[in-house]
Amino acid sequence: MNGADTAWIIVATALVLLMTLPGLALFYGGLVRARNVLSVFMHCYAIACLMSLLWLIAGYSIAFGSGTSGYWGGLDKMFLSGVTPDSLSGTLPEVLFFAFQMTFAIITPALIVGAYVERIGFGFVMIFSGLWMLLCYAPVVHWVWGGGMLADGGIFGETGVRDFAGGIVVHETAGLAALVLAVMLGARSDHSKPPHSPGLVMIGAALLWVGWFGFNGGSQLAADGGAAMALTVTHISAATASLTWAAWERIKYGKASLVGLVTGTIAGLASITPASGFVGPVEALIIGAVAGVLCQEAVNLIRNTFKIDDTLDVFAVHGVGGIFGTIMIAAFGQGAWAAQLGSLAIVGVFTVVVTFVLAKTTALITPLRVDEETERTGLDLTVHGERAYDISS
Repeated sequence: MNGADTAWIIVATALVLLMTLPGLALFYGGLVRARNVLSVFMHCYAIACLMSLLWLIAGYSIAFGSGTSGYWGGLDKMFLSGVTPDSLSGTLPEVLFFAFQMTFAIITPALIVGAYVERIGFGFVMIFSGLWMLLCYAPVVHWVWGGGMLADGGIFGETGVRDFAGGIVVHETAGLAALVLAVMLGARSDHSKPPHSPGLVMIGAALLWVGWFGFNGGSQLAADGGAAMALTVTHISAATASLTWAAWERIKYGKASLVGLVTGTIAGLASITPASGFVGPVEALIIGAVAGVLCQEAVNLIRNTFKIDDTLDVFAVHGVGGIFGTIMIAAFGQGAWAAQLGSLAIVGVFTVVVTFVLAKTTALITPLRVDEETERTGLDLTVHGERAYDISS
């Protein structure tokens, strides 16, 4: 065990949890109407709790168990069976590696929340999120990070896919799942009103930015120069994408908005995530510069051309950003084109199919969408019996 590595990953674990609670909750909560803000908080918080338990029960074993099939890790590490305080994963206590990866298993299904806010049933959120994490996310983790079929020595030969911190594992899976659910749900009955609190959106984005240092820097799994470079390029990409998003907004619409600026931040963070262990500051600047425009145009395409109500633009920002960053690894010569593109295709098809099947199955147990009266009144009061603001909007 290395003490410095262990101390850094303890901090990184806390930072990644900060991304969901309260970062993502505030970011998403500020973007919805005031009558639904508590429901967004409820979704993020409850998902964090449920994923923690499911990761302990079986998720960690499926992702990082000792299975040799290449498809899943098996069930030998259910409930952390055989893991003691002295067990090691590299230079880290294995229980710390478990906890660090648990925070990824929390935020990935929580990202999907942004696609279905303001019209989803709470029971559906809980059942679907749990099944999706175990049957979609955890297997993909094994394929890419657990020595499975997409890793080195797998179906792409000696050089497998390069995904440092989750462009495929986190952002592509969450983005595509969000898109599938948005299509299945249909549009909200009324989505003409703007975000109720741009200030909350900014605070949430800022917390996500800080937490992302643990997300990407921690993925080095060591306290060394690689972690420092990952942290640095993460910051450069986020800052650049924030400015290019705002500048593109100014060119197109005549004004640069706060919500746009901070959404650009998230686009830059998502795009650099898979590449953060393989590129330097100049490449990060290029990735961020493109991401700010690319993801904004993806938002316009999904909303206005395809008329899909992905409420908070999960696919356009996280999905497109993660896919773009994964491709840029090959473009900068740090990964094999076949492995990068092939893995994106395999994981993409798998995610779409599994998400659709799980959504249909869950809808047999509990309704996918709330009724029209509940949607009109707001989920806060109708579903949870609480209200954040005394409002009529």
